[in-house]
Amino acid sequence: MRVLVTGAAGMLGRDLLAHLDGRHEVTAVDLDVDVTDAGAVRACAREVRPEAVFHLAAWTDVDGAEAREAEAAAVNELGARNVAAAAAAAGAAMVLPSTDYVFDGRAGAPYDEDAAPAPLGAYGRTKLAGERAAAAAHPGGVRVARTAWLYGAGGRNFVDTMRRLGAERDEVAVVDDQTGSPTWTADLAPALEALLALPAGVYHTAGAGAVTWAGLARAVFEEAGIACAVRPQTTAELGRPAPRPACSALRSARPGAPRLRPWREALHDYIRGT
Repeated sequence: MRVLVTGAAGMLGRDLLAHLDGRHEVTAVDLDVDVTDAGAVRACAREVRPEAVFHLAAWTDVDGAEAREAEAAAVNELGARNVAAAAAAAGAAMVLPSTDYVFDGRAGAPYDEDAAPAPLGAYGRTKLAGERAAAAAHPGGVRVARTAWLYGAGGRNFVDTMRRLGAERDEVAVVDDQTGSPTWTADLAPALEALLALPAGVYHTAGAGAVTWAGLARAVFEEAGIACAVRPQTTAELGRPAPRPACSALRSARPGAPRLRPWREALHDYIRGT
């Protein structure tokens, strides 16, 4: 199958390319194709003639989006629309990763696919707009894969940051009033491919279970054998520009949808392997 992957140089992109290698004929693009330029996206799709598109290119700077929402929207909404339109013209199925930040976190329990989105900040708003723009541009052709708290070997992430800080310090302060579902990109990659065989729609594809950031930091130190204490702090004490959902853990209620393994099991394998 001919496959087009945008945003291929990112953390998820690298693991997806590794998963697809040898299985499909893959064309990987990153900054060489500006997804906000509809003409450039159409030209790329005409050349590749994809049967499947994984649109990973995204604005992921949560705090930066608060001050630069128009720029974030250009990538996350307009870019998703452009890629979806090109996929529709090529007759290709499309998979679009999205985020737990489309929810406000006030439910106090994991969100399934039928939960009503209510983003708190600019990042979540632009990603939700991208979900809807892509579905409108390619009716019946887009699988939205909401995920959360990504970590992996191909980029900056919380798990690796904690390992570095834990080796340097006796104690780290970590937020303990945000709960989510940590997800290893190497586990997410095959789930994204599996969505191609399922009907278009929204799917939740995150590590099973939930933990706070402070709890995740403790787990990282335990798995890595690092003697570092975790001092809980609040989101307010951290003082970041963008609001964060208090509990944005995800679960899947879709029949036949790919289920990722428990987050702690994946973390164990990630740390042992890196």
